[in-house]
Amino acid sequence: MQATTALLTDHYELTMLQGAFTHGTAHRRSVFEVFARQLPGGRRYGVVAGTGRLLDAIEAFRFDDEALAHLSDTHVVDDTTLNWLGDYEFSGDIWGYAEGEPYFPHSPILVVEASFADAVLLETITLSVMNHDSAVAAAASRMIVAAAGRPCIEMGSRRTHEQAAVAAARAAYIAGFNSTSNLRAGQLYGLPTHGTSAHAFTLLHDTERDAFTAQVDTLGKGTTLLVDTYDVAEAVALGVEVAGTDLGAVRLDSGDLLVQAHEVRAQLDALGATKTRIVVTSDLDEHAIGALAAAPVDGYGVGTSLVTGSGAPTAGLVYKLVARENDNKIMVPVEKRSADKSGVGGRKRAARRYNRHGVADAEVIAINGEVTGADHRPLLVPLIRDGEIVGREPLDTARERHHQRRSELPRTALQMSRGEPALPTYYEEQP
Repeated sequence: MQATTALLTDHYELTMLQGAFTHGTAHRRSVFEVFARQLPGGRRYGVVAGTGRLLDAIEAFRFDDEALAHLSDTHVVDDTTLNWLGDYEFSGDIWGYAEGEPYFPHSPILVVEASFADAVLLETITLSVMNHDSAVAAAASRMIVAAAGRPCIEMGSRRTHEQAAVAAARAAYIAGFNSTSNLRAGQLYGLPTHGTSAHAFTLLHDTERDAFTAQVDTLGKGTTLLVDTYDVAEAVALGVEVAGTDLGAVRLDSGDLLVQAHEVRAQLDALGATKTRIVVTSDLDEHAIGALAAAPVDGYGVGTSLVTGSGAPTAGLVYKLVARENDNKIMVPVEKRSADKSGVGGRKRAARRYNRHGVADAEVIAINGEVTGADHRPLLVPLIRDGEIVGREPLDTARERHHQRRSELPRTALQMSRGEPALPTYYEEQP
């Protein structure tokens, strides 16, 4: 088990807990839901990611002696609450959209049912994990669509927090990225890792020939040479001279990539290196990748835009109480009613509706009941039952799921322009 995650939370989660204990409401059965009121930036769909990491974080959500001492020394909560926290272990139920599943506004992508005390403590860690990972996965999915089958490598470690970089690599892989430059992500999640050299390696050597020779001698002719440290045309010619026509690839990291890609492809072909691939980097996002669709590019390396959600660094997910027991032990719906942040009360169940061609055409959410119909696919799967994790799965399963479920969306979902969500959301209220 990883180190405790219990203090990766907000102060007010614990003061709410203490207040609920004081007034005898802490053990009321409650239902919290995670959803987004809207998709960021006029996007057509979101992507659920972070579920596996969240399950690990919940498993490690224990208040050890050091955490309890800190809470005591800083007077965050009283002794009664501290004693309860010392024995805390989530004992409720959690359902969620399976990792890799697309989602839409108001999709209940996570449903937590437990006592208020049990469930409220998980709010911050849940949103921290899922807002980050879902934002990265959504950006990555758009990039994969724009790449149209050309491989993408995640290489954003130097553009974000060191732990966020690992999570971002995982989320990008779910959405379809082929590999990552991050070795820790490779170790933790079994992701393929790749990397060759930076401009510093070329600048280290007395000549570009010396640098290329050193790299080819070390990594073989199949390596990727970075050819824009000085003059691109000279470097391409030199790279083929050093490695031969079996040179694996050249990488372009600056300048007008569209023009350069055509020029370099023509030069490589003229030199007989017809199988040498062209990889481009340099602050790419889904729009830049899409603009290179007609260029002779064989792969993309994406960094900053990917790990920052390509302009949407959070998925906008919220964790809201939607139902709870009253004094008669009856579950009643509750909802926030503020003008621009209203919610829909009641315990939800969700399904995706399909037309006769197998294309999704709606997200259907039942309140206080089940969605029925042969053309509906239920979306919520069990993740934790009575405190026991039951929803772990291999990362490749989430990756394959995302590829399949994205292919079931209408064609409008794959547009890069701002627009309405690809699927409308309908509510079905049960008696």
